[in-house]
Parts: sequence; C-alpha cells; structure tokens
Amino acid sequence: MEIYGQLLVNSLQISAAYILFSLGLTLIFGVMKVINFAHGEFFGLTLLLMAIGVPLLTGGTLPLPLAYALAGVLAIAATLLLGWFLYHFAFRKFQRDMIGSFVLSVGLSLLLQGIFLEVYGGIPVKLPDLIEGNMHVLGGAVTTQRFILTVIALFTAVAMCWAIASTRMGKALRAVSEDYEAAMLQGIPYRRIALYGFLIATFLAAIAGALLAPVTVISANVGADYLIKGFIAIVIGGLGSIPGSIIGSIMIAVIESVGGYYFDPSVATLAMFVITMLVLLIRPKGIMGNG
Repeated sequence: MEIYGQLLVNSLQISAAYILFSLGLTLIFGVMKVINFAHGEFFGLTLLLMAIGVPLLTGGTLPLPLAYALAGVLAIAATLLLGWFLYHFAFRKFQRDMIGSFVLSVGLSLLLQGIFLEVYGGIPVKLPDLIEGNMHVLGGAVTTQRFILTVIALFTAVAMCWAIASTRMGKALRAVSEDYEAAMLQGIPYRRIALYGFLIATFLAAIAGALLAPVTVISANVGADYLIKGFIAIVIGGLGSIPGSIIGSIMIAVIESVGGYYFDPSVATLAMFVITMLVLLIRPKGIMGNG
C-alpha cells in the first residue's frame, strides 16, 4: 500500500504543473481558436529569468526566499510583457485562423528558442532548494518544498476555474468561447476579452514556471517537453474544455508516474501517445470535447 500512496503523491506533484500549463493552452484555444505552440516559451522565459535573477539577488546579500520572490515577480512581469507584445503584433491578426496561427506560433517558438539558446547558453542549471526537509502525505514521502509548491499550483488552478465559472470576466470568456459573434451582439468587446484571455493564459504558464524553478533543471529549451505534455493533455481531455484539460493532465501525470515506476520513462511516453491515438480514433473531440 505504501507504493500506491507514493505513486499517488508523485502523480499529484506532476499533475499540478501540467494542469496550469494545459489550462493556458485551453483558454487560448477556446477564446481565440488559436493553437499556440509558443506557449512553452512563456513557461521557459520565466524559468530562465529566475535562473539569472536568483543568483544575482542572492549575490547581493538578499535572503534566498526574498530573492526567489523578487525574481519570480520580475520574471512573471517580463513574461506578461512578452505575451502582450506577441498578442498585439502577431496573434491578434490570426484570431480564429487555425492554419495561420499554427504557422505563426511554430515560427515564434523556434525564434524564441533560438534567442534563449543564444542569450542563455546550452548549459542546464539547478537553482538551490528554497525549503529543506521531507514529509509524508497520503502514505507517500515528498519534500516539503515540492508539497508546498504543489499545493500552491493546485490552489491557483482551482481559483482560476472558479473565476472562469463565476466572475463577470469568466462569463465573458466563456461566452466568447461558445459563440463570439453572439457575444459581440450582447455588447461583449471581443478583442479586449481575447487580449485578457491571452494574458491570463500567459500568466498561468509563468506561474507554473516560477513554481517549478526550485525543483527542476533549467535549460534554454525547457518549455518544449511541457508543451508536448500539455498538448497531449488537452487532446485527450478535449480542445477548449477546462474540465477536460484537468482530466487529461491528471491522466498524463498518472501514466508518467506509474509507467516510470514499473517500466521506464520511455515506455510511459510511448503509452501517452498510444492513449492519445486511441482517444482520437474513438472520440476525436476528446473526453470532454463538445466542438
């Protein structure tokens, strides 16, 4: 039973980041009908800026927690600025154009990866642990640092789902996602809502990056792996479906955790693609897809 508890804890840790990441992809697709392959670079930029900022701030005699907090805020702000820039000068012209946005986002992803590699270099970096110690949860062992970060990530995801379901902005986002022309006839400013949706998605990716900074190895192409897993999650769960993206993320995390324990990571990755193909064959819209 201890093994099952450990696998459950591992799955929760992994799914927390995937949920935040896939929620952003789902939100952009639902509001703008854009498949954003540059979404991983929002995640990656936050991590890279923190990899630069934390050592600089700690070198200036700031305590490590304060250095992490300040570097995280600055990195998230810079990532939001990049998201605002890309929306205004690129994605705004390709809203509801899946082919055009696909080509655009792939090109932007490759461009940003090249810039990151040129500026940051190809050497992976591991930041110092923010919190020391271990604890036991649900019968499994986990570092205190990972547990706190997982709780924060899950709380952020729950808060975002509540905001989309209950707030005025969330209702506007859902209305635009369902039928943007009908929403415009009801007085909802589509372009402004699309901008807000894009920035919220960017913020979710940046938050995921900031939370993972103390526990992951940071490199110039760190966003690529999360992008693939995020797309697998939303394809399984259903494009544009927020509950579907959560279900898909949890499924991917369970496969990665259980498959990695009983077999090896390559088998777990293969299983993800096999399940994706089966879902597309049986239900092309995804588990919770409706469009």
